[in-house]
Amino acid sequence: MNPTRIIIHGGFFSESSTSLETKIAKQEALLRIVKQSYAYLQTHSALEAVVYAVSLLEDDALFNAGIGSQIQSDGKIRMSASLMDSVTMKMSGVINIEEVKNPIQVAQHLLAVDDRILSGEGATAYARANGFEAFSTEIPQRRAEYEAKVAASRLGTVGCVALDAEGRIAVATSTGGKGFELVGRVSDSATVAGNYCNADCGVSLTGVGEDIVSGAVAAKIVTRVTDGFTLEKAFEKTFAELTPFDGFAGAIAITKDGKMFHQDSHPSMVFASYDGEKEEVFQ
Repeated sequence: MNPTRIIIHGGFFSESSTSLETKIAKQEALLRIVKQSYAYLQTHSALEAVVYAVSLLEDDALFNAGIGSQIQSDGKIRMSASLMDSVTMKMSGVINIEEVKNPIQVAQHLLAVDDRILSGEGATAYARANGFEAFSTEIPQRRAEYEAKVAASRLGTVGCVALDAEGRIAVATSTGGKGFELVGRVSDSATVAGNYCNADCGVSLTGVGEDIVSGAVAAKIVTRVTDGFTLEKAFEKTFAELTPFDGFAGAIAITKDGKMFHQDSHPSMVFASYDGEKEEVFQ
């Protein structure tokens, strides 16, 4: 039996704009969710576990995904999420979906169809046609931030990478956007730059979507591990390639042999990991 591992992230933490109380709350929430998801992983596949973990993150208003998502420049919330499975090598996702409680669950539903990545009105219509009821993810804090044109955390995304007992890797990533973006803007979260895995490695990203796409970060890290790089060296080389344009990114990863790693280009990414014995959370 293979070692089971799980690592999650919840975007970036800003020392300048976030209180100590919020920091502690995020640490506690991440540890609770990563341990709850690890327990779930013991009787479920990696694919099921990453959807479970990201759904919990989407349901927590501390994080910018699902409930608590940022409001765009026209006053509406649009969310993106994607899912990838190392067994089938299929990726599915939704881009700029509206009024859905858990975008990652819509992405999971799309794994079974041919057109696996949908955007905008098409994504929302698909959700309604397949039993996902209309649900407003707006919270008063986000509306207040929007009205004041001040966002407390514009670099918020959530994600999970899991390795199950059968050696299968899966990744899931979900975002509520950066806040006040142009309508139609596409983030990295439903692309292979922000969410990618194969049988060797899985990676989920957070940060500035445009920088992550420019660096093709997740796909590069996974490919380099597959080509023989250690996980640490794959991260080192890929993050070095963000330097020329001061790319803003944070990533979490797990390899097929159970190694976990995380790195950010600008402090501090919010993350937690658990292997059944050892827990780690951002400080």
